[in-house]
Order: sequence, then structure tokens, then C-alpha cells
Amino acid sequence: MLLKRRNPANWIETLRISIWPRRSWVRSSQYILKRMFRLGATPHAIAAGIAVGAFTSFTPLMGFHFCVALALSWLIRANLLAAALGTFVGNPLSFPFIWAASYSTGRLILQIEAPSSEKVADIGAVMSSVATATWNLDGTAAMTSVGKIWMPLLYPMLAGGSVLGLTFAIPCYFLVRKGVTFFRESRRNQLMKGAKESHAPSQPRPLSKTPVISS
Repeated sequence: MLLKRRNPANWIETLRISIWPRRSWVRSSQYILKRMFRLGATPHAIAAGIAVGAFTSFTPLMGFHFCVALALSWLIRANLLAAALGTFVGNPLSFPFIWAASYSTGRLILQIEAPSSEKVADIGAVMSSVATATWNLDGTAAMTSVGKIWMPLLYPMLAGGSVLGLTFAIPCYFLVRKGVTFFRESRRNQLMKGAKESHAPSQPRPLSKTPVISS
């Protein structure tokens, strides 16, 4: 297959790349910004898509962020590719902070007491069973396990994540819209300047002032 790796990556390398990309997070972020600025859509559609993707990253719907972001973008007529790029707000480096903040905010909103150490151990065991059932493609067992952690874990995370997601997505929309507009205006000015310089009449060469010696 064209552009296929000669030596397929093993699971260790795949895990390492998911945590730390080959080109580092800085270069990967620069690539995402360039793709965002060069999307063929209006600044509003791009900014709305990025905001939707960022909002979705704060929800506990792991494995479905991409699908949820596309569905919400379709509903509000945002750019779908921008929404996909916006989901990169949630990554292996930011997820631990997002989950902790979402859970704490959700408990505060819903007035839920902190679980005991035994309850935390029970939740951890249920989450392990969810992962095992998902890995074995056992949908019934996975849904049953998810139902057990809905109230103590997922419900507070969904409530808190929705609030934090909106708090992050709203300023993100205005910043991205302003950035895309500024980028396009700068690029348009550069193109117009280059066109004027290419069509400008060439200046005649100055006459040589070398004295002529008569014989």
C-alpha cells in the first residue's frame, strides 16, 4: 500500500506516540493551527467548529468525542474538519486535569459528597470491567457496567464538564474567529502588495557619468 510503513509499529510505540507525538506537541500544535487557518470556510464556521470540538473534549464520552463533535457541528452548521481539530484540546496530557476538574465541578453543582475509599475502589473495579467488556466487544456487559458508574462518576463529570466546556468554548470561539480573520487579511494584503510590485513599471537605468576622453 502506498505510504504504508515498512515496519508496522508495535503496541509500545503506539502507546508512546499517543502520549508524545513523533514531532513533539509543539510541532503538532503548529500543524493544527496552520490547518485551521487554511480551512476553506468562513471565520464563523471555523471558530464554531473549534469551539464545539473543545467543548466535547470536556465531556466524559471517551471514544465518542469525534462523533459527538461532528454531530453538534452539523446541527449548528459549523465546519466539520474544524470540529475534528478542536477535539485535540483533549489529549493524554490534558485529560487528567480535565477529568479531575470536571468531577470536582460536577460534585459542587450537584451537591454530591466525596466518595469513600471503598467506593472509589468499587468504581475502579467497575471501570476495569467496562474496559474489559469493550475490549471483548461485549456490548451488553459494557452497558451494564456503565450503568453502575453513571451516578457516582459519569453524571457529575458530565455536569461539570458541560459547564467547564462552555466556559472554555465561548472565549475560544471569539479568539479563533479573530485569529482567522487577521490571518486572512494579512495574507490578502501580502498578495495585493506582491501583485502591485510585479505590475509596477521598471525604472530606467541611470546614465553612466563616466567621462569620455577625446583623442
